[in-house]
Amino acid sequence: MGKSDKSALGRALVKHHNHMIQESKEKGQVYYKQHKKVLESITDVNDIDAVIQQADEAVRLFSADNPTAVNTLIDLESSSSTSEILTTEQRRELQLKEEALHASSLSVPRRPAWNAKMSVEELDANERRAFLVWRRSLARLEENDSLVLTPFEKNLDIWRQLWRVVERSDLLVMVVDARDPLFYRCPDLEAYAREIDEHKRTLLLINKADLLPNPVRQKWAEYMKLHDILYVFWSAKVATAELEGKKAPVPVSSSDTDTKLYSRDELLSRLQSEAEEIVEMRTGTTEHVTVGFVGYPNVGKSSTINALVGAKRTGVTSTPGKTKHFQTLIITEKLTLCDCPGLVFPSFTSSRYEMIASGVLPIHRMTEHREAVQVVADRVPRHVIQAVYNITLPKPKPYEPENRPPLAAELLRSYCASRGYVASSGLPDETKAARQILKDYIDGKLPHYQLPPGEKEEEEENVEKVDERSESGGGEGRLEEVMDDLENFDMTNGLLGSSKGVVPGERRKLLPPAASASHKHQHHKKPQRKKDRGWRVKDDGTDGTPVVRVYQKPVNAGPGPGPVVTT
Repeated sequence: MGKSDKSALGRALVKHHNHMIQESKEKGQVYYKQHKKVLESITDVNDIDAVIQQADEAVRLFSADNPTAVNTLIDLESSSSTSEILTTEQRRELQLKEEALHASSLSVPRRPAWNAKMSVEELDANERRAFLVWRRSLARLEENDSLVLTPFEKNLDIWRQLWRVVERSDLLVMVVDARDPLFYRCPDLEAYAREIDEHKRTLLLINKADLLPNPVRQKWAEYMKLHDILYVFWSAKVATAELEGKKAPVPVSSSDTDTKLYSRDELLSRLQSEAEEIVEMRTGTTEHVTVGFVGYPNVGKSSTINALVGAKRTGVTSTPGKTKHFQTLIITEKLTLCDCPGLVFPSFTSSRYEMIASGVLPIHRMTEHREAVQVVADRVPRHVIQAVYNITLPKPKPYEPENRPPLAAELLRSYCASRGYVASSGLPDETKAARQILKDYIDGKLPHYQLPPGEKEEEEENVEKVDERSESGGGEGRLEEVMDDLENFDMTNGLLGSSKGVVPGERRKLLPPAASASHKHQHHKKPQRKKDRGWRVKDDGTDGTPVVRVYQKPVNAGPGPGPVVTT
């Protein structure tokens, strides 16, 4: 090959490369014009473009509903005048009343009625309109000072995935975390499924049940049966380990059918039988059934799907929102599974920091790490944290309750000191420590669980019994002993010279209420010894000349006291 042939080949390759780049740019512009963007979950609106888009949609909706609207003034002082004079307890009571009053408004968006004759543009416009009405109803709740609305899914395309899954499924499976099932449950979604089809049912798949002790699992089983909730205990981690031939962390088989962990085959059989029963009630015949999986992000839907299918069909990660589109997976000729992307449902009962600690919101988007770590410190006992991380947390102060949870700052600093986490500024790297602690909390390294409403742990009951005994009289006896010791200590050091001859314990009766109250708080302060200033000359009303008095002891010590000579 000559030199000219080589240069011609190079020019051809460069020309082909430029042509491919141009085609990719044109294809990207076409997809952008068709609004075929990557599906992404949106729980917080921080981008200025998203804010402007939301405002434009609100203005368009308002203009369509109110063509002859006029400008009105909004009174901003009426709502804030009453909240300033309320105490914390009163605000909490008011918040609970407001939550109960607006519970019906806290719902998932409904898909508007549609039929096959509608065009794509008409269907899209109806869905956007219904979604904006739903957003506006939640915006009114956010304006209420007595309500705290948590972040929720604001992307219409994500809710469209849910609509398709609910409509296609015969049985709807809501995957929840066993450590706090009610936090991940959405009762309004169950109501929406019954609105679409009165025969449609929802099964609560309690995943990660291997992290619960058997007594706790029994309490949750009783709660579910009492409230007529269809449930199954399940562990995708255990099922995957058995599928791969590894040793399961806990035995799956159990004699108690109410609390046992279902295996892969048992769960598939249960799902198919429940779905077939629904289809038979609806049509009278059963040929094929579809089971849909929904729930919050990071509760284990993808891991459950992979364990049931027997292969990795969906991506699994600890970051919420891995699944972007709903998927249909054929298990057998009679059973099909449908996986929906994780959604964050609107709620009143949780805070943003609880949602971060529970894995619903991504950890890497956390801005205030101490508040999220405090949720972990409040839920995990002190001795468990010290045993898991092999650290020693600072003990409570003498004037603090002995059973108080550790502060987030105490936990983070102790963890940084034991791991050597130091930031570039030379201070403890609390951000890195917080992310690791939250990851351990979500993955189950830090054991924790919530009990059903009305149930209390044995340790809490014992603490309450001790507190009741101290309030009923045990604490008074202990206080008397402490006060007597303080008075004996004060008299020994000469601090109670005016109270000589007073029996310990009687001095409190002689002191006024303010003095006795201040004396109670002196047990944690070091008593100060008074300085001897008797050498100073005092003004005795004379001409100012100092007078010195000398006392001499008698030379001969007789039976009686000797004379005293004064000069």
